[in-house]
Amino acid sequence: MFYYVLKYVLLGPLLKLAFRPRIEGLEHVPESGAAIVAGNHLSFSDHFLMPAVLKRRITFLAKAEYFTGPGLKGRLTAYFFRSAGQIPVDRSGKEAGQAAIREGLGVLSKDELLGIYPEGTRSHDGRLYKGKVGVAVMALKAGVPVIPCAMIGTFEAQPPGKIVPNLHPVVIRFGKPLDFSRYAGMENEKAILRAITDEIMYAILKLSEQEYVDEYAAVVKAQQAATAEKQRKFPRIPLS
Repeated sequence: MFYYVLKYVLLGPLLKLAFRPRIEGLEHVPESGAAIVAGNHLSFSDHFLMPAVLKRRITFLAKAEYFTGPGLKGRLTAYFFRSAGQIPVDRSGKEAGQAAIREGLGVLSKDELLGIYPEGTRSHDGRLYKGKVGVAVMALKAGVPVIPCAMIGTFEAQPPGKIVPNLHPVVIRFGKPLDFSRYAGMENEKAILRAITDEIMYAILKLSEQEYVDEYAAVVKAQQAATAEKQRKFPRIPLS
């Protein structure tokens, strides 16, 4: 119930007023039945803008940190995400990927829409990064189509670390459903999973027109953080 209160009464109208998103390709999202909506991830607001424009309910796999924050703010954030029907997923440890897949398949088994960001994390620089193969595993195991989605302008409207969004035009663009039934029963073939994931990311790339980076975003973030920390500890001394 709280999901629909947020969507139609509290948050949805406010988001539409603030961002004024232009929606393209909404007819590609099926009116019934299970499907995966796979999108790029540029901003915290992506979690709420896409559900606000869809006619159907969509459930996202959200990082567990949203549900475990300390203090009053942490409890309110956790309550908000749970009430909105989002599912916490622990992204650490060897079992993290399997846990996400189990949760996602549970959503799809109820003929619902599942929202997922194949990059696994928000882009820190507005570029599109290599996708993780979990989306391919779920598409094959559940036998459902994947609808590519591009969020355009949300990085400029609310870049990482910014709470109050900027006034910037936003476009939410859905592409034609991708059918992978030809690979049925091959969810344990690594090469097939990689090919499917790359096809999904290419479809997102065509919709978003971002610059593509053939590396995982989390790896690039970690490398940049390590470099910054090294420069902080050992700053270069000018020779003159």
